[in-house]
Amino acid sequence: MSPLAETAGLLADRTRAAFCEALLDGRAWTAGELARHAGVRPSTASEQLTRLIEGGLLAEERQGRHRYVRLAGPEAAGLIEALAAYAPDDRPRPHGLRASVRLGAEARARTCYDHLAGRLGVALADAAIARGLVATGSGLSVTPSGRTWLAGALGYERPAGARRPLVRDCLDWTERRPHLAGALGAALCATALDRGWVRRIGSGRAVRVTPEGTEAFRELLGVTVGQGPAAGP
Repeated sequence: MSPLAETAGLLADRTRAAFCEALLDGRAWTAGELARHAGVRPSTASEQLTRLIEGGLLAEERQGRHRYVRLAGPEAAGLIEALAAYAPDDRPRPHGLRASVRLGAEARARTCYDHLAGRLGVALADAAIARGLVATGSGLSVTPSGRTWLAGALGYERPAGARRPLVRDCLDWTERRPHLAGALGAALCATALDRGWVRRIGSGRAVRVTPEGTEAFRELLGVTVGQGPAAGP
């Protein structure tokens, strides 16, 4: 079996796919938490997690008795998000007010592993391109002014020998358009969380933009963001 077929086979199971989607929040989960999330027995969760770890999509950490798992890295996260975006949009409508509110919040703004996604993420990507911070000539690249912006606005200095791309696009599964990933996307997300521009909503992937964030995104990128859809520059 080819490596591509093996990886596709890992995600062809509903339980394993549910685990990977949950881990797109960028945090480590215990096997028990993932079992409850997917509605399966702990023994089933343990078996399926082992397959995902052996297949290279998840990484395992142990602290005492607890077994934590997370996505193996940004490449794994990009793969999961891209597959979700390409999947047919024929999912059943959410049942109940809570599920509808959660999905609406995730569509507005959420984390995708370690970068921002949803309408907020796409609006920030559009603004970075419009302002000449990111060029689209032959794939995405950070311009000289973009590197200056990264250092000044976000305080990001690229480590020597860093292997992660400085920027890449990630197809957004709700907007069906790209948002920014790579080191730039991660730096923007980390700064936004650290400085309180966005705050997590509950334990899921959704985030909300704070008043401080509304002002910061407008000053830094010319993006107007409210509780509703994000507007571009």
